Amino acid sequence: MLRILHDTKFDFIKYWRWAVGLTGVFILAGVASFVISGGVRYAIDFTGGTLVQVHFEQAPDVSLLRSALDDSGISGAEIQSYGTATDFTIRAQEHADIQAQGEGDASSVADEISGVLGETFGANAYQIVRTEAVGPKVGAELARKATMAVLLSFMVTLIYLAWRFEWRFGLAAVIASAHDIIATLAFIKLLDLEISLTIIAAILTVIGYSLNDTIIIFDRVRENLAKGTKEVLYDTLNRSVNETLPRSVLTHATTMAATLALLVLAGEVIRPFAWVMTFGIFTGTFSSIYVAPSTLLWIEHRWPRTGVSTSSRQPAPAAREVSRRHA
Repeated sequence: MLRILHDTKFDFIKYWRWAVGLTGVFILAGVASFVISGGVRYAIDFTGGTLVQVHFEQAPDVSLLRSALDDSGISGAEIQSYGTATDFTIRAQEHADIQAQGEGDASSVADEISGVLGETFGANAYQIVRTEAVGPKVGAELARKATMAVLLSFMVTLIYLAWRFEWRFGLAAVIASAHDIIATLAFIKLLDLEISLTIIAAILTVIGYSLNDTIIIFDRVRENLAKGTKEVLYDTLNRSVNETLPRSVLTHATTMAATLALLVLAGEVIRPFAWVMTFGIFTGTFSSIYVAPSTLLWIEHRWPRTGVSTSSRQPAPAAREVSRRHA
């Protein structure tokens, strides 16, 4: 079996101030971008728009199609292959003047797209299969459901960890996950990515990924506490992170390789998802190693239990009693 970073003794928690400063600067940069340039951009799923399904006689040049739509003023359209190389769906947001007139005039966007296709590829080179309007009310409902999905994931996580471990572990894990979401939103804003259902799916995946890594570390913490050794919590947390480090490096490296391949080789449609997933793996690893253990140590210091020592210099006088509570 391949073994790397075996029996390491890195003092990760020692550098928690540097970690907080680094992530704080990044998040503040995202907040500054929010203040200066406004909120994030929303895709057609949330703003409303028009979907056009097109069948071409021959496989078109997608880059030519995209540039033609951009030149005509239909910028930011989502172009997806639909089953075959000759079938595509085009999702475009409505112009401001069309949005002001209401959903009933959204068909004019389909007419514009049809005109662009005729000028670019010829009138007989394509066929409009169907058009479909997505209203802003549907977008608002999707936004509420996406927000509820994120909040529900937090609630379920806190309940599970409070039952599986105890409330201190659950609170530390939720704070680390909140850090991941805030940092990911800052990343999305700095790269000016559109918020779509695909991006929401990526954010939820990042939450689960980060939580899984945090739970593995906390489970090792509980196992080490159950051994009954006279070791302070500071050292137990560091030792637990080091013991799970080989697994973390192998898992994160292989997953990162997959997302980087999507980022480099995939098309425009999947690239925003790959960006968020790649950053999410990085920030999830960062929070599992630096944010979650340091937060748990702070919580134990703020609300101490009898017999628990959080100092790296003072021994825990009742470590065996505490171990039995965690068993």
